[in-house]
Amino acid sequence: MPSAAFLPAIRELVRCYQAFESYSSRHVRSMGLTSSQFDIIATLGNTPGMTFKELGEKTLITKGTLTGVVDRLEAKKLVRRVPSATDGRCQIVQLTAKGEAVFAEVFPAHLAHVGNAFQGFDPGELQQTRDMLKRLGSVFKRAQEPSR
Repeated sequence: MPSAAFLPAIRELVRCYQAFESYSSRHVRSMGLTSSQFDIIATLGNTPGMTFKELGEKTLITKGTLTGVVDRLEAKKLVRRVPSATDGRCQIVQLTAKGEAVFAEVFPAHLAHVGNAFQGFDPGELQQTRDMLKRLGSVFKRAQEPSR
């Protein structure tokens, strides 16, 4: 079997993601939220709300998990569900005033926390990293497209 030269890159990508997730989620938990709860609050912040479908697409949280997380945020009075004005089959998930206050507190704090980890990189390195990750993502997206 030929050597798969891409395997070390995949290992580093996975290790990087795991390290980021650990660093990020530890901070989010210190603010009294789970990573999924933070993701939803951060996604809904500064918006009029979103349908469950939109929220699922923007957060990448699966439908079954999304419903449970929204239920728990609703129990904490951080979000509410309102009927869609344009589609009677849909509900819009919105931050409540309490949820907006939590967003205003935790989102900037978490951005600063994550930003601290990037202090050793100059803007050119960050752009190069972004470009390579974007290229890698597009490779996987193209690979999923049906052949023509």
